[in-house]
Amino acid sequence: MRRVRGKNTAPEMKVRSLLFAMGYRYRLHRKDLPGNPDIVFPGRKCVIFVHGCFWHGHDCARGARVPENNRDYWVTKIARNVERDRKNHAALSALGWSVLVLWECGIRDDASLERLLRDFLENRA
Repeated sequence: MRRVRGKNTAPEMKVRSLLFAMGYRYRLHRKDLPGNPDIVFPGRKCVIFVHGCFWHGHDCARGARVPENNRDYWVTKIARNVERDRKNHAALSALGWSVLVLWECGIRDDASLERLLRDFLENRA
């Protein structure tokens, strides 16, 4: 598990690269916000989380699988992650921030990802 990163993951880097190419500028990993969001747009009060499907319990094929070894540990760990994410998103919303969650499995198509990001950022400006 030492090699599993929490920041600067490949899906996060892809989203950041696309945002930069679209002309958006952002801040990274703000520690003063609940959940330490991956990408923050302070002027727009928007945050983006780029979640790995397995680690955050997505309902896709990769997120639904549970390792055979130490099964109870993984089930409780992922349930804790899901609950923590829910609380962080609620706290951010209560503070007036707009939250977008991007899943690892959903960022494969650049065109649809670009449309989603543009809609999220422009409709909240």
